[in-house]
Amino acid sequence: MIGGTVARLSVAAGHEAVLSNSRGPETLEDLARELGPLARAGTGAEAAAADIVVVSIPLRAYPTVPAGPLAGKTVIDTNNYYPQRDGHIAELDSGAETSSGLLQRHLSGSHVVKAFNNIFYKHLLSLARPAGAADRTFLPIAGDDPAAKQAVAAFLDSIGYGAVDAGSLADSWRQEPGTPVYGAPYGSFSQEAGTPAGEEVIRAALAAATR
Repeated sequence: MIGGTVARLSVAAGHEAVLSNSRGPETLEDLARELGPLARAGTGAEAAAADIVVVSIPLRAYPTVPAGPLAGKTVIDTNNYYPQRDGHIAELDSGAETSSGLLQRHLSGSHVVKAFNNIFYKHLLSLARPAGAADRTFLPIAGDDPAAKQAVAAFLDSIGYGAVDAGSLADSWRQEPGTPVYGAPYGSFSQEAGTPAGEEVIRAALAAATR
C-alpha cells in the first residue's frame, strides 16, 4: 500500500515511476495504467535503474532484494518489523540492530534511507501539500549517507512533504512501530484524511521515543 501510494504521489508530481514486484510485471499492469503515462510495470532490473529506488515489502523478505543492481543507488526503506507477520528476528528483538540496518547490511553497496514507514498509506496520500503551505506535513528520515538523505528530502519535497532528519540508521528505531512518531501525529487510522503534522510536532515525537 505504501509503495503504490508513493508511486501515485510521484507521477502526480511529474516523476516517472517503474513498478516491480516478485510476481512479474503483468501483475502490476492494471495499476500502471491507472497511474497514467508516467508509470509502467517493469522487471526488478528495470526498477533498479531509477534514480531513487523504493523498497516496500514485508521485512521478512529483505534478503530477496537483489543487491547487485542496487549498488551505488539511494534506496528508500519503508519497511517495518512486525513479529506476528515476519517471525521473530533476534537482532531486532534485542535492539542490537534496526530493521533498516538489516537492509543496509544486505545492500552493502547502496545508501539506505528510512522513510514513509511511520505514516498510514491513506494519510500519506491525503496530506501532501506544496512547499510553503501552512499545513504542510513532515516525515522523519534516517540514514548514514548525507547525500542520500539530501536526495530523499528533495524527493519528499517534490511530492508534498517536508523532512525531519532523524539521524543515522542506528537511530531509526525512533520512528519504528510503537514509538510516538509512528502513526499518531497524523491521526487515527480510522480517519481517512489524516491530520497535518508540522516539523515541530515530528521533532517532539522523535525526541520522546524511549527503548
